[in-house]
Amino acid sequence: MTGATFTEVRAMRHFRHLDRPTLDRLFFHPPQPFGHSDARERLAMALGATLYVPATRHDLTSTILRRAGEGVTSMVLDLEDAVADDEVEDGLRNAVATLDALALRDEPPMMLFVRVRTPDGVDRLTAMLGPGHSVLTGFVLPKFGATSGRAFLEAVAAASGRIGRHLYAMPVIESAAVVHRETRDDELRAIALLLAEHRDRILAVRIGATDMCATFGIRRDRDLTIYDVRVVVDVIADIVNHLGRTDGTGFVITGPVWEYFADHERMFRPMLRATPFEEQDAVVFRQQLVSRDLDGLLREIALDRANGIQGKTVIHPSHVAAVHALSAVTHEEFHDATDILDRDTGGVSASGYGNKMNERRPHRTWAEQTLVRASVFGVTNKGVTFVDLLTALVDR
Repeated sequence: MTGATFTEVRAMRHFRHLDRPTLDRLFFHPPQPFGHSDARERLAMALGATLYVPATRHDLTSTILRRAGEGVTSMVLDLEDAVADDEVEDGLRNAVATLDALALRDEPPMMLFVRVRTPDGVDRLTAMLGPGHSVLTGFVLPKFGATSGRAFLEAVAAASGRIGRHLYAMPVIESAAVVHRETRDDELRAIALLLAEHRDRILAVRIGATDMCATFGIRRDRDLTIYDVRVVVDVIADIVNHLGRTDGTGFVITGPVWEYFADHERMFRPMLRATPFEEQDAVVFRQQLVSRDLDGLLREIALDRANGIQGKTVIHPSHVAAVHALSAVTHEEFHDATDILDRDTGGVSASGYGNKMNERRPHRTWAEQTLVRASVFGVTNKGVTFVDLLTALVDR
């Protein structure tokens, strides 16, 4: 079941906060609408930057509407790490009131999830909901493991039946059993089997790198990406290996959070090359990105993609534009993908851009995924770079 019986008054769309002249200038093929009734794989790709916000926030409804107007398309109302133990009940009631209030509007503002602490939290929230069930996309399941995860997934399935709407689950892989080398492979194999039982309900698998770092008393510096923390990147590689396969057994895996968003004293050189910004007459804009610690985020997003990861958890709205700018499919990627998929007879040919070889069989899965990404994030015009997208998206 994919939720195909449910429709929205109006679908969501990436970059819908940009005006038509800007969209025409930037995009060869503009982003297409998406919604709850879409295929699971397409909806997972559309997650993009998933913004976490404490469910206790007093202006939660207006915050969601404001962020939707700024281009956020998926958000998590957090009842776990972002909320103190003695505030969970207040957060639960606030989340319910917010979802109910949003349901009275003409359109769903974005994909909305709730991160609960226990399976009982799934039951309680859905039992308390009024009309808000119509805008709830699903639940984020923390500390997900082969033993603890079954109760979570069964709770989501039961809640889905109770409210008559297909609810998705996004398990967060972050437990010590996955982090520790001696138990990792057995735990990931067991998790893979469990997720396979509930395949139609798993929208994406999220990586909890902050908890992984905590296992070793590490807090990575803002001058480094998560891929510089070897004990964690080894875990990420194994998660992708077990759960991110493209043979029909895997899932979309989303990138871990980037924690920084303010000025600081730099120890190392910035991670953004100057040349792309000089070519676009955007040197000052590059300096602004560096001062906001967004250069490290941009580097990490590129490394996420290189390692088979799509989308990202974010905890600050300034991070959203960076994730989405690098999610748009370039004119070159699009033409390579369509050339690769043009025939299924195998073989190799030079890219139309004259800078690489396209092998039709080895690159076919990449091409298929690229066209799914193109459908939700659009295809940029020839010559348009991530700098152009960022300058249009970031408040300068």
